[in-house]
Amino acid sequence: MSVDPINVADYERLADGILAAGPLGYFAGGAGDERTLRENVAAWGRRALRPRVLVDVSDVRTDTTVLGTPISVPVLVAPVALQRMAHSGGEPAMARAAAAAGTIMVLSTISSSRPSELAEAAPGAPRWFQVYVFEDRGVTKALVDEAVEHGFTALAVTVDAPRAGRRERDFRTDFAVPEGIDMPAVSAAVGSSAGVTPQDIFRLIDTTFGWKEVEAFIADAPLPVLLKGIQTAEDARLACEGGAAGIVVSNHGGRQLDNVAATADMLPECVEAVGGRVEVLVDGGIRRGTDVCVALALGARAVLVGRPALYGLAVAGEAGAHHVLELLRDELQLALTLLGCATPAHVTRAYVS
Repeated sequence: MSVDPINVADYERLADGILAAGPLGYFAGGAGDERTLRENVAAWGRRALRPRVLVDVSDVRTDTTVLGTPISVPVLVAPVALQRMAHSGGEPAMARAAAAAGTIMVLSTISSSRPSELAEAAPGAPRWFQVYVFEDRGVTKALVDEAVEHGFTALAVTVDAPRAGRRERDFRTDFAVPEGIDMPAVSAAVGSSAGVTPQDIFRLIDTTFGWKEVEAFIADAPLPVLLKGIQTAEDARLACEGGAAGIVVSNHGGRQLDNVAATADMLPECVEAVGGRVEVLVDGGIRRGTDVCVALALGARAVLVGRPALYGLAVAGEAGAHHVLELLRDELQLALTLLGCATPAHVTRAYVS
């Protein structure tokens, strides 16, 4: 390998040598035997792209829109908790990286920064807020209100995590939130973040939150709401009927229920069920620009990447996270060129088998 990383895998290897065992296991690990974690990556490679030749590709662009927001590339930064555990710059550094790349960052409820800090770090950049609905609805409402006040433009409600998956790497390292790292949402709910485990965090989540409550939440929300964690056609249809502005096809990065399908395999049935009524995004296992092409061909409007951007942050802070996003943009532009597509909108189901 060259001294400088040239792809996401290089950043992952470098991060493996930088992060301590506890944080590394937390960020990199999955549930159970990690079958779904591995399948998320492998499944994109099982789809074959179908290039068309002798097409004018003199002006290939990667820009698109998501929920009406222009972005330079159909790659968003997924919500990842505890980013200050990977690098002291944390979520504000990631926000600046996303802004420099011209895309949207999604801030996690269990981040180590407040929504106001993101707004201060990247004041003109588009940003969304990921929502866990806590039993203490006052904590959830306060965070959503802060996000609205500071210019966030959409809410992504995570619906696949009423409890933490069995993430055995965390058990092996006795992982807990280190001293000096604060999660404002958790501290608001229980008084402090230090020493809290993932299981403790997910015990705060309201396990009674169902489709009726989702519909009420969407009706009352001051911003468009996406449901993140949709994995079946049945739930994709319910999301549309419940008023969601979009869905994120996601299995939580393989961190919740092991042995579920890879998101590349979930995506087609969810797209078909939605039938164009709302925008469909997808995350899980995206590591290359060609993976983004496959997702677009299968009907996704855009993808979200969590671990790749996090590894960039761990290795080189804001510059590393920005470089990862630029690598994916450059790979996507080349892939579009060789596929015979001038823009992401040109990538249809005909381009993948």
